Amino acid sequence: MTAADRAIFREEHHLFRETCRRFMEREVAPHHAKWEEAGQVSREVWLKAGETGLLLPTTSAEYGGGGGDFPYAAVLIEEISRVNGTGLGFGLHNDIVAPYIETYGSEDLKRHWLPRMAAGTTIGAICMTEPGTGSDLQGVKTSAIRDGNHYVVSGQKTFITNGQMADLYIVVVKTDPAKGAKGTSLILVEGDRPGFTRGRKLKKLGLKAQDTSELFFDQVRVPATNLLGDENQGFRYLMEQLPRERLLSAIRAAAAAEMAVEWTVDYTRQREAFGKKIFEFQNTQFKLAEMKTQAVIGRVFVDHCIAELGAGKLDLPTAAIAKLWMSEMQGRVVDEGVQLHGGYGYMWEFPITQLYADSRIQRIFAGTSEIMKLIIARSL
Repeated sequence: MTAADRAIFREEHHLFRETCRRFMEREVAPHHAKWEEAGQVSREVWLKAGETGLLLPTTSAEYGGGGGDFPYAAVLIEEISRVNGTGLGFGLHNDIVAPYIETYGSEDLKRHWLPRMAAGTTIGAICMTEPGTGSDLQGVKTSAIRDGNHYVVSGQKTFITNGQMADLYIVVVKTDPAKGAKGTSLILVEGDRPGFTRGRKLKKLGLKAQDTSELFFDQVRVPATNLLGDENQGFRYLMEQLPRERLLSAIRAAAAAEMAVEWTVDYTRQREAFGKKIFEFQNTQFKLAEMKTQAVIGRVFVDHCIAELGAGKLDLPTAAIAKLWMSEMQGRVVDEGVQLHGGYGYMWEFPITQLYADSRIQRIFAGTSEIMKLIIARSL
């Protein structure tokens, strides 16, 4: 299934894809190995992405964004996957941080931060996970205590994407711990605030070029105007935005599965064993047929969910189904691709190997597979 065959895309989306593809081939693919060694991408690529119009493509043009619909976000994610550019934190910046600010931020916050994010001069991150909470957002302990015209933020976050490079953080905090989840709020914290420190750049199994960090808040004073939306409404805001976040994860999984099929077909057509191409063995053909079938079925459902989101009809259970099935399917397909590569499937210079390491997190972040099953079960 090619992009041209997919009903969710129009001509402008195809033109945007061409722009994304040229950018990835020119500005990302040649540098990604170096970024993996450094543990983060360069700031230069963020600035170039801003100049090219790849940042905030779905944010209103009034605030410096591209003003496009959600398929623009899907196109960018797919083209990043095509070059295995897993170090780029564009998706989080574009499709999670910016929508929170645009949806719940004051007019002043939107006009101040979104144009900077669109230009790449400000990099965004969101701080949900804590050392003792994982997927349990109700268990957040980082606090924000009101003190006059300020909040005083104290606590710790971990596994934060863009954690080292970000200039602006959405922090999930408890403004009224006695109320549990109903005492949760979202507050913007600038990276240069006294009391805020970046901890270790965490070493991971995969996503080696994507900086992931632990962060510390030691009585960080931020203006009360940095609050997103209303106090104690943060958990509701998180629930409203989670279908989008989980669909983003499913889109990444679909694109990764497709690339695993493509790379494995190419490899088996070139590699020989016992006097013939690996592709010519019936077992290989059957395995590739299974991989292709799963990838195509997954793509059709993900495109359905993209259309549902655009129509405002994507609910939590359906998004959870997409996230669960796609992340598990991706794991199966990529693993089979590694097997068909044989010993070379274990060598880092092969993209299937990198994809194997990078894709394992799909079943964990944006809510584990187990959490997805709970959400689906509750809807039955």
